[in-house]
Amino acid sequence: AQMHRTYIVAETEGGLTIIDQHAAHERLVMERMKAAMAEKTVTSQALLLPEIVEMPDHYCHAVINDAGLMQSMGLEVEGFGNGAVMVRAVPAMLGNPDVTRLVNDIAEELVELGGSTTLEDRIGHVLATMSCHGSVRAGRVLNASEMNALLREMEVTPRSGQCNHGRPTYVELSLADIESLFGRK
Repeated sequence: AQMHRTYIVAETEGGLTIIDQHAAHERLVMERMKAAMAEKTVTSQALLLPEIVEMPDHYCHAVINDAGLMQSMGLEVEGFGNGAVMVRAVPAMLGNPDVTRLVNDIAEELVELGGSTTLEDRIGHVLATMSCHGSVRAGRVLNASEMNALLREMEVTPRSGQCNHGRPTYVELSLADIESLFGRK
């Protein structure tokens, strides 16, 4: 069942599990993107009309400096004069993200990281940002088959117990915990 359009509640053999649908899906998307990058199979979805994203100059420079990194992740960007970048394609697995918000969030992440981080760290941070934008949001109603698919994918995905920001994606209550809450044991 879904609770408050944010949590999935599932009965397990030993009790009950409550899953944060956004946090769980965010981890699944990130792991898919990491696997696709490792296999060099990231698919881009070309935008019918390139999107111009206006940002502060230091954000633009950060994005343009890492344009090759972005391209390896399926995000095609290029400079577009002062204070703007042009986005030609987005990672297909993100669906239809808010391109302006996505690029601004990536730029902010890159500026915060500065030049002192390794390429691997930058990749991890950018993937986490992209994954967040491509994930099921809290507040979205999911049908039973969508909830079931998410749970089945969690079962086979590494590190599915934590979102990209280190928070748990689910909590478990054993039958003994539940019985104790109701004073049964």
